[in-house]
Amino acid sequence: MAGKPKLHYTRGRGKMESIRWLLAAAGVEFEEEFIETKEDLEKLRNDGSLLFQQVPMVEIDGMKMVQTRAILSYIAAKYNLYGKDLKERAWIDMYVEGTTDLMGMIMYLPFQPADTKEKNLALIIERATARYFPVYEKALKDHGHDYLVGNKLSWADVHLLEAILMAEECKPDILSAFPLLQAFKGRISNIPTIKKFLQPGSQRKPQADEKFVAIVRQIFNI
Repeated sequence: MAGKPKLHYTRGRGKMESIRWLLAAAGVEFEEEFIETKEDLEKLRNDGSLLFQQVPMVEIDGMKMVQTRAILSYIAAKYNLYGKDLKERAWIDMYVEGTTDLMGMIMYLPFQPADTKEKNLALIIERATARYFPVYEKALKDHGHDYLVGNKLSWADVHLLEAILMAEECKPDILSAFPLLQAFKGRISNIPTIKKFLQPGSQRKPQADEKFVAIVRQIFNI
């Protein structure tokens, strides 16, 4: 029997958090080896573990996988969260790319200069409510199903819930104009594996605070 996937990253969310979410949703237990110093990162680079000298890196099925998108699509396919055919995969990919764009904006907010944060926060809220969330609200309305694609839980649903919760950290009532997304949030949050991940004490990571931002800047020289 293969061992548990092992995730190599910092103690924060960053690009690894969506991988944690997807593994948790699939009911897969995983281990984490945290990068806490510049030396930890250099060790991984020097021993040839990082194909492009970058993390996230996930040890899974005898591979040392890098590149977030590649890792996520492998997990989605392996655990039957990637649709039943090529067209469903195409829709899942499109929806995931949209939520990735939105989450990227939110992810980088704590690392931005203080004098631009308010402006960037306003832009995140505008993009979420005018560009991204209307697409998912319409998708749920048009097909009348509980899930975004194929009326079955997929990577797209897991990613959207992660994005919704991140957006609500920016503005708690951000879903006020999206009743179907509010219902979607409730449904997906109550799927047993996801409900467990949302409980205190899980491997879900907190929002980045100033202390964590300083650690990341030191590790990655940014």
